Amino acid sequence: MTATPGTPTSDSGHGIANKLIEHVIRTPGRIPSPQPAHLSVNHSNGHNGHRVLRSATVGYIAPPFEGKEAQINEVKRLIIEGSWIPADHIDAQVEWFYKDLGIDDVYFQTETPEAIKSHITSLYAAKVAAAAREDRSQEIRLDMEATDHAIYIDTSEPGISNTGGPRYEQRLEAKYLDGGDENRRFRVETFRSPAKIHPSSKATMRCYFVYQCQFVDSNPDPSDTRLHVIGDRGFLAKATKNTLQIYQNIIEMAVARTGPVIEAFDIEASQEKRLVVAFRQRRAMGLFCALSDLYHYYGVTSSRKYVEQFSNGITVVSIYLKPTASVSEPGSKYPPMETSIRHIVREISLLYCIPQNKFQNMFAVGRLSLQETIYGHCVWVFVQHFLNRLGSEYASLVSALDSTNGAHAEVLSNIKRRLRTETFTSAYILEIIGQYPDLVRSLYSSFADTHYHTGLASEESVPTTPVDVLGDNALKDLITRTVSNEHEQLVMDAFRTFNKSVLKTNFFTPTKVALSFRMDPSFLPAIEYPQPLFGMFLVISSEARGFHLRFRDISRGGIRIVKSRNREAFSINARRMFDENYGLANTQQRKNKDIPEGGSKGVILLDPQQQDKGSVAFEKYIDSIMDLLLPPVSPGIKDPIVDLYGKQEILFMGPDENTAELVDWATEHARKRGAPWWKSFFTGKSPKLGGIPHDHYGMTTLSVREYVTGIYRKLNLDPSTVRKMQTGGPDGDLGSNEILLSNEKYTSVVDGAGVLVDPNGINHSELLRLAKKRVMISEFDVSLLSKDGYRILLDDTDVTLPTGEVIPNGMTFRNTFHLRHTGLTDIFVPCGGRPES
Repeated sequence: MTATPGTPTSDSGHGIANKLIEHVIRTPGRIPSPQPAHLSVNHSNGHNGHRVLRSATVGYIAPPFEGKEAQINEVKRLIIEGSWIPADHIDAQVEWFYKDLGIDDVYFQTETPEAIKSHITSLYAAKVAAAAREDRSQEIRLDMEATDHAIYIDTSEPGISNTGGPRYEQRLEAKYLDGGDENRRFRVETFRSPAKIHPSSKATMRCYFVYQCQFVDSNPDPSDTRLHVIGDRGFLAKATKNTLQIYQNIIEMAVARTGPVIEAFDIEASQEKRLVVAFRQRRAMGLFCALSDLYHYYGVTSSRKYVEQFSNGITVVSIYLKPTASVSEPGSKYPPMETSIRHIVREISLLYCIPQNKFQNMFAVGRLSLQETIYGHCVWVFVQHFLNRLGSEYASLVSALDSTNGAHAEVLSNIKRRLRTETFTSAYILEIIGQYPDLVRSLYSSFADTHYHTGLASEESVPTTPVDVLGDNALKDLITRTVSNEHEQLVMDAFRTFNKSVLKTNFFTPTKVALSFRMDPSFLPAIEYPQPLFGMFLVISSEARGFHLRFRDISRGGIRIVKSRNREAFSINARRMFDENYGLANTQQRKNKDIPEGGSKGVILLDPQQQDKGSVAFEKYIDSIMDLLLPPVSPGIKDPIVDLYGKQEILFMGPDENTAELVDWATEHARKRGAPWWKSFFTGKSPKLGGIPHDHYGMTTLSVREYVTGIYRKLNLDPSTVRKMQTGGPDGDLGSNEILLSNEKYTSVVDGAGVLVDPNGINHSELLRLAKKRVMISEFDVSLLSKDGYRILLDDTDVTLPTGEVIPNGMTFRNTFHLRHTGLTDIFVPCGGRPES
């Protein structure tokens, strides 16, 4: 429950949780799995490559609050007036709050005396409630959330990710850093009190303060890196000269890069290290709280943390780290602080790719390492698409039926879809994998042993794998002995298929924005995919998953982004994704039969909660694939990878659904990364980059249109009398150009927005207006429809048509409209639409 400023709250009214701090299970050892060492910038001064900061110059210095004493007196007066705290305890409680918790003066300048009184009273109530509990555990929690600021106070043991606690970091990150209005940004300051809350307790208090940013310039050029322009006024007032210089340097690097920039600093005469991470906003959602899980895994805690957001779109996280007491204990399971910092810096790049993986909880409690959980997440995605569960019975059915018979082919397609989806859902696969963390560790060890490039670092910094590396036969035997049934055997054996199929990956490169895998596609069953693929790439990011398939070494085809209106639509799209990609690439192969290039296609499927991240997902997809195509030229940034394919590869791409506006970026990015083939990387780019805009010239449309006019000539038809149905609306390049070229009588148009029908002919002038504007039929002026015409949009429900028919669901109606026998269509021209329609 949230404490409202100015309102005294009792224990029950405030809802302070009455729970023990969960002591999480720690597994033996904190030796990470193989990962290459990396600091984004190497420095000569300092034995470990870190720059040294003088303690006097570190961090932030808040401007003194001149009215602090007067405020203290006013707060005391309000507390006395409220009578919630005994009079002889008031001075001690106020002094504890103002002096012992380490709260910054900015808080006291920001909050009213009434709000501070409420917070002190609530904390006192929490202390009383804690003392009254039978276990007398000192557990104090306070949260106050407003639209422009927030405060969270909690007790926790340093260095422990308390998965059973209130998870305030997740809340503030979701609400203030990652969510809400993109035009409103926030900064965060968090402090851990140095003193324990009770002599018998290991817990200390952690305070989080969230403030809405007040930028000097709220709308600068994205490439602007001047702190006095892009910074928050509060940050600029508090940051030391040293901090400003650090932030200036790291922001300049972050603006120039696609991925994160990571720096580590020693602090003079202190065990503390300062970790600074810069990245583009809203491209690594969940990273702030995931960083806590990362350094906790190595027995490290933070004394202070700052999140600064800048108006040019860069976020900087600054964390002051120190070892927990358990690190120095005899027989500690944790590595020394220097080693831990090296591993933390190195693994942030991996964490950035997928900040919140499906096995994050196992990482938070120390059951699996970060690498093991993200590996498990990637294979979980792989298994969803490639678990071979059709069986020999399906093969027998295929041989018994005639694949050239349309009815037989439809039956086979429906059976295949049902066999693939009804038994092994993504949740069921996740559940099975989650039961066997030890198997995941052994399987990851085999994967890492193959793909970790041992020549990247000194012997001292190369971590060792925590379990013995087993061969494939030994892994097969281990899985058979461990699992309980055939389903579990199928899922865990798919890990072996994944390991054997990966020819190269950027998993172990120091900097990356998504994880990419070049796969050997020979594992695909020929009965389902009779035309063998030449090459296959799998890409997994925090926003999406993607494939790139090609049938010849030199191939070209478009890259499309698939969006889903809801989770049900996502599940359907995910089930069909690989088959869609395979079918599109196969079609492109046939379309390219008269040119030297073979056919290829790429499909990017956005995650359900990331439907607005199409451009981000596309950029990560392109950049991570390029990691596997280009030789490394920047040691410490792009290091060598293990290449089991052993041959140079070049991919050629083009625009497709939802990517036409992103082609120029991909071309420029290829040039920026030094790709010698950047000019030919993408078709459809702007003329200034040497491209021919195919939509402007209607290249595809003219080809399709020639088929249509040829039919009219053959049948001696007058186009103006032909009733026409079209899928793919006036917003797309094919659909809009078809409308501009046509002279038929349109009776129905189906597009991403819904269905537009008029038996008497859709107003052609209005269709031309939409086509020239490149917008969907949702913008059609329905007053121009005849009495028999109608428009059904996706969100419409229970709509009665002029015929009297009731349409219960607009999306279902749209998806199946082309299969309806309306009696209104003489010619059907498909200019778009989902596959398998």
